Amino acid sequence: MRYCSILFALAAPLLVSAAPTHFLGKRAAADILVFQFADVLEQLESTFYQQALAKFHDSDFTAAGFSSSQIPVEQLTTIQGDEATHSSVLQSALQAAGAKPISGCTFSFDSVLTDVDTMAATARVIEMVGVSAYIGAMTILTDPVLLAAAGSILTVEARHQTVLNILSGTGTAIPAAFDVAFTPNEVLAIASQFISGCSLGISANTPLSITNNGSIIPGTTLTFQAASINGTVPTDSLFCQMLIGDSPTAIPLPISQCVVPSGVNGPVALFITSDGQPLLNDVHDRAQKQVVAGPTLAFIDTQPQMLPQLVKAGNGSQPLTTTTTQTISPAQASAVIASAGAISMPSPTSATASSATPGSASPTPGTSVSVVSPPGGKNTFTGPSPDGMMTVNGWSESGT
Repeated sequence: MRYCSILFALAAPLLVSAAPTHFLGKRAAADILVFQFADVLEQLESTFYQQALAKFHDSDFTAAGFSSSQIPVEQLTTIQGDEATHSSVLQSALQAAGAKPISGCTFSFDSVLTDVDTMAATARVIEMVGVSAYIGAMTILTDPVLLAAAGSILTVEARHQTVLNILSGTGTAIPAAFDVAFTPNEVLAIASQFISGCSLGISANTPLSITNNGSIIPGTTLTFQAASINGTVPTDSLFCQMLIGDSPTAIPLPISQCVVPSGVNGPVALFITSDGQPLLNDVHDRAQKQVVAGPTLAFIDTQPQMLPQLVKAGNGSQPLTTTTTQTISPAQASAVIASAGAISMPSPTSATASSATPGSASPTPGTSVSVVSPPGGKNTFTGPSPDGMMTVNGWSESGT
């Protein structure tokens, strides 16, 4: 039953006993609006994964570098099921409260389902939007039952985000200790491009897109496109602002000098503003009037980890290598360098080789070895062994 039974348990008091009068008043109306909005986002997420799983096949995933297509398919299927369950429970809660879910929405992802890599990158954005939306909702919800249910969904959305960071092959599984919250208007700046046919009752911030080609890394100068900044406002008066989870305020820069600073890793929310006053990483008190466009999300992966690389071996990153250190006996050392001759080295301190198997004079590539000086003498040889499989960099004394 997994998570589904937990959320139904949270929603049960509302589903069983709630009446329309439970939601009377302006604050209650806000609760209903939040759940209606959340339901549309859950439908969007569920539909995205449905379309992705229907389009891409095993060969598509392996061609994209996954060590096994079963890994992404299994995880995306699980996530899709979670999103569908979230939507079902949200709709049941709304109906039990005498409210109607928003209907008529259609979702199209043709522009981002062109290949597996683009799909996976979009999935990271969609899940990050979900996380940010639920955090923002916490500042609006007033009913404790609804708040608990939304909080339970939020934790699962965050797990989805971690899985997708891993599936990216280049990301950090958990890139920051905190996440960024979005208002509904900010959420729609990103999500509205995929939604049509329905009215959400919420106006979207002007959508913002990054026009750079290729990967975004520290030192990249970002360029943007948005209806509100293309000819309608002088660009020399605009600022780009980068908001990350671990910072209390955004990093404001003139839009013409929007260079990604060093030290940034993971999701970054980017806004265009009319002044350089830093936006607060506080959805309740963050200024809204100065926002000209955005946010949009960018994932800047500067701290790749081993786990994502194991899942997606063909991501273009450097191959994973391991190095171990072993000590070999004087007899083994002598056998390795017997015919190499001696080369004097001043103040030798250590010896390393490409490899050695314990108990054997024949090294196996991939291991670093400490070589011990023989009793009664002092080897000073450095350089490649006669068989070319080992390189001695230096020597160290040992009493054994």
